[in-house]
Amino acid sequence: MFDYDKWNEIFQSIAKHKLRAGLTAFGVFWGIFMLVLLMGGGSGLENGATAGFDIAKNTVFVWTRRTSLPYKGFQPGRFINLTNDDTRLLKESMPEAKVVSPRMSLGGEFTIEHADRTASFSVYGDSPDFIQVKPMDIVQGRFLNPMDIEERRKVAVIGGRVHEVLFPEGENPIGTFITIKGIPFKVIGVFKSNSRNQEAMEDEQAIFTPITGFQTAFNYGNYIGWFAMLPQDGIPAATIEQKAKSILAKRHSVNPEDKRAFGSANIEEEYKQVQGIFTGIRGFSWLVAIGTIIAGVVGVGNIMMIIVKERTKEIGIRKSMGATPWSIISMILQEAVFLTGISGYLGLLVGCILVTGVGYAVNEFNLQSDFFGAPEIHFGTALIAIVVLLFAGVIAGLIPGIRAANINPVEALRD
Repeated sequence: MFDYDKWNEIFQSIAKHKLRAGLTAFGVFWGIFMLVLLMGGGSGLENGATAGFDIAKNTVFVWTRRTSLPYKGFQPGRFINLTNDDTRLLKESMPEAKVVSPRMSLGGEFTIEHADRTASFSVYGDSPDFIQVKPMDIVQGRFLNPMDIEERRKVAVIGGRVHEVLFPEGENPIGTFITIKGIPFKVIGVFKSNSRNQEAMEDEQAIFTPITGFQTAFNYGNYIGWFAMLPQDGIPAATIEQKAKSILAKRHSVNPEDKRAFGSANIEEEYKQVQGIFTGIRGFSWLVAIGTIIAGVVGVGNIMMIIVKERTKEIGIRKSMGATPWSIISMILQEAVFLTGISGYLGLLVGCILVTGVGYAVNEFNLQSDFFGAPEIHFGTALIAIVVLLFAGVIAGLIPGIRAANINPVEALRD
């Protein structure tokens, strides 16, 4: 029930000491404002760092190296060659894997020709599943499909930079031919990278061809270079990483204890490490902001103690007329919650406006970098900040309120 008299007293108390109330409220305002800025800045750093993960965040890469231990008559130092049979074996033996994508590369940049234009770009042999490992936007044509693999087609999906360099402005590359090491490949698609800045340009200097057509065109037989794999949903990447190594070690007669025969990269582990760093940053941000809020709350509490002291006689009169302890406590508590709530809400509002504005500017004017992306404030953060505000207001008013409720009416009337 709305108590007009009680609210009138609160506003009169604040109006009577405007400077005191304003400075006290500013402490809470600044604490919440700093919390929003720190969390927004942390999210900007996190967005900048995670944007560098332009491949699926649970990808596993597995490749071969030289053996380091003898096994079954084989001497150490033997190099393991992967083949198409390894691809089939991994797909059949690892139901935990959603994608097993064999890959090949020409091992550097090679001169690519189209009409009278030439340039050097990276060339890869891949399967249609690779687009799940490294998502990309197909802006023209299509990506590789199973028929390309089955029929060993000499077709190519080119990056935006390749299109820009090899083709005159306005020319549609789909259906035309480019020459790679003297062998013509038909262009079936053009892609744009999901990365940004320099990394995006590097990605778009690539050409993807069907791995079987790659093997045929460049005389690689049935050999492949390495595997890119994704686990099924809910399966840790480490599971398929270890299982793939075990299957390949058994097939190629590699000592099970040989840790150097196969190399691997687990992007999921790297991503978790990055997430762990930013969890620490978020924790530090909360620690600093909570400390600032506590300082503000202490200020509010002190002011409420002064208010109780100033209104001792009034409280004594109230109690002598039958006011209950809770009515005294609620009066002080209401003023403290109001003061912290309004100032904290303003801090939250101003902070959110500032962070949202910076995020808009970063996206609108493409100001992202490898270290900082668009900052943002999550709904959960704002909700927690509101809870912290309410809790702080209650704490700020509870102790002075209890002290006011314990005042002896007789002594208060003599004050």
